[in-house]
Amino acid sequence: CPWQGPYHELTVHEAECTHPTKTGNELMEILDEMDQTRKKEMQLYNSIFSLLSFEKIGYTEVQFRPYRTDDFITRLYYETPRLTVLNQTWVLKARVNDSERNPNLSCKRTLSFQLILKSKINSPMECSFLLLEGPYDDVKIHPVIYHFVFSNESNETDYMALPIVDSVECNKLLAAKNINLRLFIFQIQK
Repeated sequence: CPWQGPYHELTVHEAECTHPTKTGNELMEILDEMDQTRKKEMQLYNSIFSLLSFEKIGYTEVQFRPYRTDDFITRLYYETPRLTVLNQTWVLKARVNDSERNPNLSCKRTLSFQLILKSKINSPMECSFLLLEGPYDDVKIHPVIYHFVFSNESNETDYMALPIVDSVECNKLLAAKNINLRLFIFQIQK
């Protein structure tokens, strides 16, 4: 049974748990699902470990600050000050619920982000990058590795989901004055 919780709730869970009545086939399906999840996690961690062997790696603490658009219908968005990683200048932008008209009317919120290269470069720059929780935050983020080839003509990524565990964690982030995360960029050498 994959249940997790405080010890004082264990007896209540044991009384209500359906796992003891499941058939062997049903249990095997659950175990297969757990195995697949574990394999995906291991692939992700192996990918991160292989990125750590790259020659050019940079990271920095980023702080998203809230802003509002001047449009007729104002929209909330977040942006970081300019930051320098791998001798290049970058900015991160984020938006709530992909800038839906009234995210305040929904209790299910998501954040998506975009990485923008502000420096001019001589040749395309292929990068892998990921955002993780900052050292003083307790937000739960599942790491996801993103990939993009930056050039002067294509200097910003699409908006990508910030891989926050759930909407509760997202609301916790949005309730804070600023959102503090850590950005890692890995430059792929040719």
